[in-house]
Parts: sequence; C-alpha cells; structure tokens
Amino acid sequence: MSRISVRGFAVASATAVTTVGAVVGVASGTPQDSPNDFEAAAAGATLLAEIPTGQQAQVMTSSLTQQADAQAIAADSAAKKDAEENARVQAAKDAVSKQQAAKQAKAEAKAAAEAKAKAEKEAKEREEAEEKEAASRSATRSTSATGSLPTTAKGSYSIAEIQSMARAVVPGDQYQCFSNIVDHESDWNYKAVNPSSGAYGLFQALPASKMITAGADWQTNPATQIKWGLSYMEERYGSPCGAWDFWQANRWY
Repeated sequence: MSRISVRGFAVASATAVTTVGAVVGVASGTPQDSPNDFEAAAAGATLLAEIPTGQQAQVMTSSLTQQADAQAIAADSAAKKDAEENARVQAAKDAVSKQQAAKQAKAEAKAAAEAKAKAEKEAKEREEAEEKEAASRSATRSTSATGSLPTTAKGSYSIAEIQSMARAVVPGDQYQCFSNIVDHESDWNYKAVNPSSGAYGLFQALPASKMITAGADWQTNPATQIKWGLSYMEERYGSPCGAWDFWQANRWY
C-alpha cells in the first residue's frame, strides 16, 4: 500500500475511534457536553463505513499505482524527447562543423597548390636566367679564347707551345686544374688516340667528332681543342677546377 493510502487509513481510523467512543458514551448514559453529539456520532459512523477494506483497498492501491506509472511514463517520454532533440541539435552542429572543416581544407589545398605553382614558376625563371647568363659568359669566354688563340694551324706543335696557348685563354686561378686534367688524359698530346674507345686529343673527347663545334680543324689544331675543352669544363662543371674535382672523385670527367 502507498503512503497516501496508509495516511488515509490513519485519518479514517482516528475518526472512527472518536465516533465509536461517542456512541458508547451515549449508550452507557454518560452525560454529553452538546446536544449535537448524536449527529457527530452518526457522521463518525458514516466515515467508519467509508474506510477502504479488502477489495476497496486493492482498487485504491491499483489506482495510485497506475497514476505513478503514468507519471513515470510521461517523465520517460519527456526525457526521451529531450534526448532526441539534443541529439538532433548536436547532429546539426556536427554537420556544420564538418562542412566548415571541409571548406577550410579545400581552401588550404588550393592555397598550397597555388604556392607550389608559384614556386615552380619562379624556380624555372631563375633556371632560365642562369642558363642565359651562363651562355652569355660562355660566349664571352669563347670570343676571348678565339681572339687569343692562333687561327692558322701548322704542321706540329711542341708541348710548350700548346701550354702557352692554354695559358693565354684559361683564367690564372684555373690553369693548374686545367693542366692536371690534360696531364692525365693525354700528356698534352693533341693527337693522342685511345685504341679501345677512340677518344681523341688533349681532352680525350668521345666521340672525338664533337670537337667540331669549336672548329673544323679539331684533329690538327691544338688551339681548337683547347677552345673546346675549356668550354666543355665551364659548361658542365662550372670551371676547370670543378671538372678536376669531379675527375679526382671518379677518374673521368
């Protein structure tokens, strides 16, 4: 039985006891303070008759239980509704967050791609500028070398003559490196031939015919070979000393 039912029984029981006492007093002839005592006794008897007993108590208990269950169900329904609403709001917030994150990632990827393209463009422009500058320097050196070297070949040349030609066109701080390579490749023999590969001349060019870019007389004129060898070292290694560093590490250049 619920607390409400117990309380109801307690009140009804107290009333009933009072009423019974009044009735007994009347029956025994005890004097009463008021002429309404019989009415109070009758009212008390009526309340006593209304006390729930047996099946009536079970009905009252069932009704109270149903009310409590209904309240619990209503509370659960409200809590479930609140939870669903909170979940819906959170899902909407998550969707907005994901959308913003995707937008930010897209913007960052675009910025990175643009930065990469810009860097590649700048690198290409620098490379082209460097190539133009190198070509200009090479052309200047070639012109200088051509002006310093003899243009007419003779029948034969001594090592001293060939070295003198080289000193005339190779920068002073690069000459020793230049000379070291020629020493190892041909020992200053402008007609030296490698019997295995066919490499030819002071610099053992391979194929030998590529020295024609410096002059048609590349086979007989050491000046033409010097012009070609100096240009080759500068274009490929930056300088004769750069070529010599490579040669020492690899035994070829």
